[in-house]
Amino acid sequence: MTPFKLTDELLSEIEALIEEQKNSRLESLLNEVHYADIAEIINELSEEHATYLIKLLDSDKTSDVLTELDEDVREAILNNLSAKEIAGELEELDTDDAADIVGELPKEIIHEVISEIEDREHAKDIVDLLRYDENSAGGLMAKELVKVRESWNVLTCVKEMRAQAENVTRVHSIYVVDDNDKLKGRLSLKDLLTTSTKSHISDVYIPKVDSVSVNEKPEEVAKIMSKYDLEAIPVVDEMNRLVGRITIDDIVDVIREEAEKDYQMAAGISQDVEADDSIWNLTRARLPWLFLGLVGGLGAAAIMGSFENMISSHAILFFFTPLIAAMAGNVGVQSSAIIVQGLANDDLKGGVGSRLIKEMLLAMLNGVVLATVLLIFTWVYKGDFLTSLAISISLVVVIIVAGLIGTFIPLFLHKRGIDPAIATGPFITTSNDIFGILIYFTIAKILLGI
Repeated sequence: MTPFKLTDELLSEIEALIEEQKNSRLESLLNEVHYADIAEIINELSEEHATYLIKLLDSDKTSDVLTELDEDVREAILNNLSAKEIAGELEELDTDDAADIVGELPKEIIHEVISEIEDREHAKDIVDLLRYDENSAGGLMAKELVKVRESWNVLTCVKEMRAQAENVTRVHSIYVVDDNDKLKGRLSLKDLLTTSTKSHISDVYIPKVDSVSVNEKPEEVAKIMSKYDLEAIPVVDEMNRLVGRITIDDIVDVIREEAEKDYQMAAGISQDVEADDSIWNLTRARLPWLFLGLVGGLGAAAIMGSFENMISSHAILFFFTPLIAAMAGNVGVQSSAIIVQGLANDDLKGGVGSRLIKEMLLAMLNGVVLATVLLIFTWVYKGDFLTSLAISISLVVVIIVAGLIGTFIPLFLHKRGIDPAIATGPFITTSNDIFGILIYFTIAKILLGI
């Protein structure tokens, strides 16, 4: 299958067909296009054209399209749909996706939309999901699943599974519960097919099953599913009753969003923004860290100013200042990035002390290698061995200190319950610039006897 590619020619053709209201041609053109690709098209259309296309296509496709749209585009389209039209789209979606869309609607029309949903059980499930914090397993789960009771026999189980499976898009697992809906285990389809129809489920189900609480953080759910290679995981309430399931497609979204968030924080962007956001929103997201960089730069300039006489008599020290600052920043970001990644994946071994010792030894080794190259270059370039030695020793110390700072700060923030991703990027770079320059000129002053 050839990957879909949205071209200017295709977009222009679709816009022309909408203008001319050639509905049959539009439907034929988009009939074989995946709903995610249709969402890509709609994201590029005007609000009027996007709404027209959503109303034109069948609900079983447009409902899926809505879940793939950019949030601002979806909001604009929903504002142009009636409560009945929105309800019709929600009926085609799984409860988790439907609840996400309802949660974005203005509060004054939510009740009206829910009341227009004809499938009252579906509506009840959506309302139930809205009770949970969106940043929890409960807010992430769907109600659609297949469950059987341990007291049933295999024949009854198969009949019930057939009825339940009609409402489930994809059956990943069969969960076993008791008469109070408490999760007991899972059922192997192979065991079900090879067991006598008169046997009870209690005799064949597998009692071991991984599950998560409704209050679990999505990031923790992602770690569990990744660790055990799960396609779906059941969600239980405080009484261990089965209330829903989370599937791998939802977890992929969580991982992507978390990666985007960490990347932005590491780059010094303090809010969740996109390239198409307004200049004001982008400015608010970037300015705090840029201001930190400005403060750090002023601090570094002040430190250099206090060594003005030394710089005047040994001008070569000035020319190597950018190198020292750059090495300090790079080493710090490298160290912090590794720690942040390890914390995110829960694969860091040992305590803070052991991590710092390891980083110090690693930084020392890297520093000695780099300083040796710098010593030879500076000595050959300027012919002043003592000054070259001072610069090289400073580099070793700066690299060690930068590595320790880059390791310690993420661990410290993590211990305090603060996202360690904030430690990378401008924060580490700025702090190491200041410390690096201070260490550099202090060591040079001592060794050169100035």
